[in-house]
Amino acid sequence: MRGVAMSLTAAASGFVVFLLSVSVIQGQDGWEVTYTSTQICAVKGSTVNIRCSYTYPSTMNGLVTKVEKRFWFTELNNGEHVDLTTMSEYSDRVQYNSKNEDCTLSISDLRERDSAVYKFRFITNHSTGKYTASPGVTLSVTGLQVQVSRLQFYESSNWAQLKCQSSCPLPGHHSYVWYKNGQNIQGQTSDSYSAYVYPADSFSCAVRGHEDFPSPSVLIQGQYGLGVTYTSTQICAVKGSTVNIPCSYTYPSTMNGLVTKVEKRFWFTELNNGEHVDLTTMSEYSGRVQYNGKNEDCTLSISDLRERDSAVYKFRFITNQGGNYVGYPGVTLSVTGLQVQVSRLQVYESSNWAQLKCQSSCPRPGHHSYVWYKNGQNIQGQTSDSYSASFYPADSFSCAVRGHEDFPSPSVYGPKLPSVSVSPSAEIVEGSSVTLTCSSDANPAAKYTWYKENVNKPLSEGPQLVFSSIRSSDSGQYYCTAENKLGMKTSQYKFIDVKYAPKHPSVSVTPSAEIVEGSSVNLTCSSDANPAANYTWYKENQKPLQRSEGSYHFTSISSEDRGNYYCMSENQFGQIKSLSLSVNVQYGPKRPSVSVSPSAEIVEGSSVNLTCSSDANPAANYTWYKENEDSPNASGQIFTITDIRAEHSGNYYCEAQNRRGRQNSTLHLIVVADHHSSGAPLLIAAGTISVVLLAVLSLSVFLWIRKKRASRNSSGPDNREQSEPEEQVDLQYATIHVSNSQADPLYSNIRAAQPLRHREQQEAVEYAAIRFNSGSAAPRTRGRDTGEDPAALYSTVNNTR
Repeated sequence: MRGVAMSLTAAASGFVVFLLSVSVIQGQDGWEVTYTSTQICAVKGSTVNIRCSYTYPSTMNGLVTKVEKRFWFTELNNGEHVDLTTMSEYSDRVQYNSKNEDCTLSISDLRERDSAVYKFRFITNHSTGKYTASPGVTLSVTGLQVQVSRLQFYESSNWAQLKCQSSCPLPGHHSYVWYKNGQNIQGQTSDSYSAYVYPADSFSCAVRGHEDFPSPSVLIQGQYGLGVTYTSTQICAVKGSTVNIPCSYTYPSTMNGLVTKVEKRFWFTELNNGEHVDLTTMSEYSGRVQYNGKNEDCTLSISDLRERDSAVYKFRFITNQGGNYVGYPGVTLSVTGLQVQVSRLQVYESSNWAQLKCQSSCPRPGHHSYVWYKNGQNIQGQTSDSYSASFYPADSFSCAVRGHEDFPSPSVYGPKLPSVSVSPSAEIVEGSSVTLTCSSDANPAAKYTWYKENVNKPLSEGPQLVFSSIRSSDSGQYYCTAENKLGMKTSQYKFIDVKYAPKHPSVSVTPSAEIVEGSSVNLTCSSDANPAANYTWYKENQKPLQRSEGSYHFTSISSEDRGNYYCMSENQFGQIKSLSLSVNVQYGPKRPSVSVSPSAEIVEGSSVNLTCSSDANPAANYTWYKENEDSPNASGQIFTITDIRAEHSGNYYCEAQNRRGRQNSTLHLIVVADHHSSGAPLLIAAGTISVVLLAVLSLSVFLWIRKKRASRNSSGPDNREQSEPEEQVDLQYATIHVSNSQADPLYSNIRAAQPLRHREQQEAVEYAAIRFNSGSAAPRTRGRDTGEDPAALYSTVNNTR
């Protein structure tokens, strides 16, 4: 059966009857409490309102009277006044009216063990201002019962008239629910029900809205007078006690003209295989089961009850005429042990104080004497079911019914030091599922709360803290608390170390400002990883540079080191590549290289380009100079002479410069006119003179070059002049061919350029030879005897007149 419990008040449908509806006034001198009724009967599962009001003098001894505390209590054996709201058995079921001078008490979800005498008490700010209203209100809680008001037997079935009622008559009109063999009988809403029944049918009833509190099931006597009647179908008993399950049975005195005799009768429990096994033959009940031997009385007695005795018990009898009958639905026996309930607790600096109660979910009829134990030792003189005392966190308490000391309650005690376990117990990897479990030995069972170090609020409640996909940020120290009504304990820290692959590396360069050639430079790579990552530096399109702890060091960086770098961060869980880091090395210009263009034959009067280039960062600026001229001839890489003439002869040098330095290279350009006398005599003389001059110049240059070479070969380091460069002079030649009539080809003399006085270092000197061809004869080839450089650069200028 299932249903929803509904709280109905006395003013509505609370199933409450005031057996003595008389106002009762107690007190004197202005102190009084009025109960609307002193005896109330209510049905199990309903809500009862015990109406009450009180008055007190407004002043006493010149002081204004104030009510500091008011509460309801029940009569306990030791006479203590315990507020109902602090007692666990009334938890969430008791409410007090908050209006002034109204002390009405409401109890919901009534249970049969709520039957008691209830009294109201209030305490004022005066030392003598305490008042308890006697005799109080007697509350009786009862359940519904099915009564068989009429029964008729027929050949194939029986007919019965049933009534759902209680010892507390229910005021007003109510709707009922009827059950046959546990199933709801649709359409039946009256408190009476009539129907044909069969031998195994059972019936119960409930008030609609309170289906959770039905009456016990009743079995109707069977066909031909065969039947079994159970006084109650549900019984609760305490472990160690003896229970009687009342039962009676009937059968016809004769059947088919023969006298009926009962040949066998026994009790059995429902087994998985459906067999009917006599309890007296079962070893677990040996010596503990008795059947009543009187005729038609089938009462079962079980002594020394154990919790495993909880079961459904059924009676069966067999007659001499083959008739046998089983009483359905049977009796459900629930065996429970004693429990110590903490009804009140106060915490002090050095110890705690508690009020304990020894009870069971099965109320014990009559008055009993109890035994109390503290840390396993009998507390002498304690015979009540309640006990109050100071205790320390390590103390434990238990109780027993006197005479049944072998069946004490479990001990109650505060939590022991909690332990924390982690699953999996091996390495924890980011993204995996991880469970932390907190456990503590405690009774009542402990409530658990999880915390993380340096986090101000709790993470969660419950014995387990679950990370479905743990993150690296979840690493840290964790702990839990275990708490019950008798105390609280905190576990030790548990460190969770989450392993994970490297995160995206960050790269940096030191210094972060401009990097100058020759300086010290560090490249640094860092990545969040657990365990710590290993790093490898790479230069783009090259092999790894080195494995390191994150830094790569240039003690003296060079221009060749410029480029893009990146690092690889890795551990056993993965690897990741950083973004590229550009290293821009700044340096002064390298020695410039110079060239003449075009390199083929150049016609006099045409354009000639002198080009200068140098490796530099930042890019170099270029300036061209001619020796013995104060101002630059040109700026830029290319110096263009648009109309080449003999007067353009001389030393030219280019200077490459940026903010990191400067370098020079020199080019020696000689333009000589060579004329033959194929025309006017003046032109021939000029040609002859030119030939002689050219020959003298060529011989002078040749002798000078040989002398210099000889000097270099013979002189040691100490004999060298300070202005002479140590390296081989780099020569370049340019020849300009001027064709003037039919003169023989002439070659320009070549001489070394004089070093500039303002230069601090020896500059490279490059030469350009310009040839004027004043005739039609073929130009002479230079031989080995001329002493000229075979790698000379030639340019030819043709002058045709």
